[in-house]
Amino acid sequence: MRINKVIKETWEQHPDWQEKFWQFMRFGIVGTISSAIHYGVYCLVLLAANPTLSFTAGYAVGFVCNYFLTTFFTFRSKPSSRNAVGFGFSHLLNYLLEVGLLNLFLWIGFGEFLAPILVLIVVVPINFLILHFVYTYKNK
Repeated sequence: MRINKVIKETWEQHPDWQEKFWQFMRFGIVGTISSAIHYGVYCLVLLAANPTLSFTAGYAVGFVCNYFLTTFFTFRSKPSSRNAVGFGFSHLLNYLLEVGLLNLFLWIGFGEFLAPILVLIVVVPINFLILHFVYTYKNK
């Protein structure tokens, strides 16, 4: 009972935590939608191409959807050249990490349909931190 009271008091004393929590929840929703699009395109292209090319095609389609949903819904911002460049750069790093992990998981022996799911489990928290910085950092 005491721990619930401590959590409630802490939560109420730090309203910025509440916004960050809901921001992370919105990020999860956007990520789920974008990941489903990415994975769906990956599976379709996999019928005709190798896993790396299929992953790249899925990433490209998911990227466009992800940018607009992240901008408007997750961080409640407006598209700008600054956040577009930051988003693009973060996703370039993210893409390189994802393709590297995809090929690592395939090499280890995970199947072509499971490997991309494992990749997402690793990179989602990293991507949130990078995008949080891109959308909330203010130049002084």
